[in-house]
Amino acid sequence: MNACIERLHVYPVKSLRGYETECAELTPTGLRWDRQWLVIDGRGRFLSQRAVPAMARIRTSVTPSALVLERDGLPACEIALELQDGVGFTTEIWGDRCEVVDQGDAAAGWLARALGEGHAPRLVRMAPGYDRPQKRPDRYGQATTTFFADTAPFLVVSTGSLAALNRALADDGLTPVPMNRFRGNIVVEGLEAFAEQSAKTLTGPAYRLGLRYPRERCVVTTIDQQTGQKDPGDAPFATLRRINPMPDNPMGPAFGMLSVLESAPGVMTRVGDAVRLS
Repeated sequence: MNACIERLHVYPVKSLRGYETECAELTPTGLRWDRQWLVIDGRGRFLSQRAVPAMARIRTSVTPSALVLERDGLPACEIALELQDGVGFTTEIWGDRCEVVDQGDAAAGWLARALGEGHAPRLVRMAPGYDRPQKRPDRYGQATTTFFADTAPFLVVSTGSLAALNRALADDGLTPVPMNRFRGNIVVEGLEAFAEQSAKTLTGPAYRLGLRYPRERCVVTTIDQQTGQKDPGDAPFATLRRINPMPDNPMGPAFGMLSVLESAPGVMTRVGDAVRLS
């Protein structure tokens, strides 16, 4: 199956809005800078759009020296890319215990203004030298690790699958949704609907990704990624579940493929790259 890279997206802070880029470095833990920061609450639990939809309103970008957080009505906040020498402690993400380092009071204060003091949010990064455990080595490989992505380093999504979903939504009398509802890293154009789920590899000019398993979707797909508002009818969740359920869970909708890097790290992927899924 021949296709091409249509878009690339990096999400530096888990559950905050990501940014689009023309090229990105492929690393074993995902696209460079993807999900390297995490927001936790006052009790040390990670925050996501599932509980705090307003996180979608915070824009992120990465400059040569800083992570930048922006939200309408607030001045931008910059956090140095060099790991801050803050307080270290343990938190959990989906049952995985992770050693993290707090990124300082300035970032925490900005997040409190953006999300509300009641969450007592703090920004953290993975502690130097700490590798998050891999819960599914049978599926993703014993050596595969991530920062704060849910399961696997990369999420590959297809415009053909989105088009099929939007046709089904229209048939149901519902509004079509944009691709940003699915927060994928690599957007592929040129495939038939859900054809990516039958492929094992994605091969580009000088790189190869292993497409390991469909991504089960959650309520974040129902949140407008511009406004942070949840769809009152929970669209597109039910429609997607009807037309493309998970192979091992008919109650869970599937969209996109969780993927790992199978080739050497450090290669750049670019918008417009011709790729082959096989």
